[in-house]
Amino acid sequence: MEVITSANPVVKAFLAGSMSGTCSTLLFQPLDVVKTRLQTAASRGSMTREVGQVLAREGVQGLWRGLLPSLYRTVPGVGLYFSSMHYMRHTICQGRPSSVQSLAIGAAARTFAGSVMIPFTVVKTRMESGAFTYRSVGAALASILRAEGVRGLARGLGPTLARDVPFSSLYLAFYDLLKKKSHSWVPGWSPEAVHMASGLGAGLLASLVTQPADVVKTRLQLGSEVRAAAAVSALYREAGLRAFAAGLAPRMLRRSVMAALAWTVYESIITSLKLK
Repeated sequence: MEVITSANPVVKAFLAGSMSGTCSTLLFQPLDVVKTRLQTAASRGSMTREVGQVLAREGVQGLWRGLLPSLYRTVPGVGLYFSSMHYMRHTICQGRPSSVQSLAIGAAARTFAGSVMIPFTVVKTRMESGAFTYRSVGAALASILRAEGVRGLARGLGPTLARDVPFSSLYLAFYDLLKKKSHSWVPGWSPEAVHMASGLGAGLLASLVTQPADVVKTRLQLGSEVRAAAAVSALYREAGLRAFAAGLAPRMLRRSVMAALAWTVYESIITSLKLK
């Protein structure tokens, strides 16, 4: 612990982000599996019905399908996001970013992390869908590379960034705003309660805005279509505008609670690591 507390602040932010990402991924992977299943062409049921179907077909372990690529993507990905965000907030804005600066910093940090981790996002989505039977994450990466080339490992990068960059920008702006306002709205709350409530509110608002891009991303990464425009057209033909709301309930629940937990854990860890 002494080595960690004496480390560079950006390294501390990376470690704190990675730890928070690990906790939230382990807890909320089932919601991601259900969301992915609901977004496939063959599945348009309710969240509870899909959970029942997964349990009936695959048992409890089916709800954690794709956990390893999720961890490979989330643990370093969240660490990269938090460390790059911390660097920009404290180097460019002296630790006090405005709402506009929070938007820009959130977008830049998510673009960097999302672009680096896109191969694991592709593998994660395919494993969660249940339509692919890769032996391991390494085998999945090798198989995609052989069959689809480098472009296959970056499949869906555009919609992924169209989902994650606005989400992170809006989330960070909403989070900072709600955290500042919460002290006057609910005086007497503990720091942990403020972080959790601010994270929940920010997650719900940001999830609503970015839902359509998430549906398109899933379709592209499952190989149903090659181009985003084709995926949008196919989704609209299948179910109209309702198609772009597929998986909204588990996604909103997962993203809001997961992000709130990640930020609460992150803030607690950086406090214990004496990261100002």
